[in-house]
Amino acid sequence: MRLIRIHFIFVLLFFCTIHSPAFAGSKQTTAVGVIPSHQLIPFAKKVERYAASKGARVFLIARLGSPKSALPEGIAFTHVGLAVYSEIKTSTGEVVKGYAIHNLYQNADDLAVSDLIIDYPLDFFTGAAELKAGVIIPKLPLQKKLLASLATGVNKQLHNARYSIIANPYSQNYQNCTEHILDVIFSSIYGIDEIVQIKANEQAYFKAQEIKISPLKRLLAPMVSSEISTSDHEGPIQTATFSTIAQFLNDYALAESSVVIDKSGVHLLNI
Repeated sequence: MRLIRIHFIFVLLFFCTIHSPAFAGSKQTTAVGVIPSHQLIPFAKKVERYAASKGARVFLIARLGSPKSALPEGIAFTHVGLAVYSEIKTSTGEVVKGYAIHNLYQNADDLAVSDLIIDYPLDFFTGAAELKAGVIIPKLPLQKKLLASLATGVNKQLHNARYSIIANPYSQNYQNCTEHILDVIFSSIYGIDEIVQIKANEQAYFKAQEIKISPLKRLLAPMVSSEISTSDHEGPIQTATFSTIAQFLNDYALAESSVVIDKSGVHLLNI
């Protein structure tokens, strides 16, 4: 009888794992489908060229780290960073112009911890499930404020290394990549770096994405994955997403353009 109970528990844990909200998260690279470099390189260049054609000095960039079919409803992308037009020193010592991407990535040795890492478009799309990118170009005044925030290290000041894939953006307990970008945006808009006030402003003006999780999965998810915590959610599970940030920027006339770039071209982001 005891063996039957143990077996039942393992079945529940397995069920929870395969249907949990662990959708690639903010891993620097993922194990999901490797796209060959001869496809990745021109795609990364395509995204850069689009941003450059719009005169973007800084923009939000997103990738899809899991197949769309594996994602919860309302999730279009799994990782978001800030791409900044920069002088980049190559391995040969040559200095070139291009976009450096400021990311919050999960630590490879401990997925419940995050680090701030700068990489480049080709690195960013390595391990993506498909050649699809989200791009939000803020209006110029906000671009200038974001650049000032990065230059003064506000992103480092606002970094919370306690990571959860479904971090509640209205709480200070955990942070994921998208919430980190949201915090930097709100800090830049209001010219403040006090996290309590930033969270109050987000609560007032930003609408998070609700993630549907059954009570059983909600209970078991933290037991089977260190990168998932539900302790910062008192009511519905809700988190920041690329689409909800796009909606916020659009609602307050802070975005110049919000698009999806894929193999077929450039399309307006559906928000």
